[in-house]
Amino acid sequence: MLESSSHYDSIVLYANDYQQLVDDFWSHYKIVEAAGGVVYNEKDEALLIFRLDSWDLPKGKIDKGESREEAAVREVQEETGIQTLELGDFLTTSLHTYKNRKGKRVLKPTYWYRMTTKETDLTPQLEENIEKAEWRQLADFLDSKPFIYGSIRDILVTEIEQK
Repeated sequence: MLESSSHYDSIVLYANDYQQLVDDFWSHYKIVEAAGGVVYNEKDEALLIFRLDSWDLPKGKIDKGESREEAAVREVQEETGIQTLELGDFLTTSLHTYKNRKGKRVLKPTYWYRMTTKETDLTPQLEENIEKAEWRQLADFLDSKPFIYGSIRDILVTEIEQK
């Protein structure tokens, strides 16, 4: 339904056996795990990136043999140029789906961590289509009504609520 219609942005499923529902759902996808971070500087500004016409958080695929935490730090470093990061708490897992170049469905669980840094200079990774990397106050940023995917917005709203 969601793939073939622009009228819906979500569906709700009910089942007597929740685990069977999850297993059935996940069986339709290739799973590609990713990790990323919500990074704060000393001014309590959060690091946001802009790529492919949307604001986002730095994240990327977990390499074979790499832990979720290691991947989160590495991806933030690669996508933003920041090298000194302090890994904080695990925040949440988000899920999103897409079709790869071969048309196969992909389900991407992304594991999010809070991080801090004293570095302020940012270097967007152009090879990953990152046009901008900026430090922003989250409440002001969200009040400006930027184009940002719902799963990323939810993470940022939760961060604001917890502060």
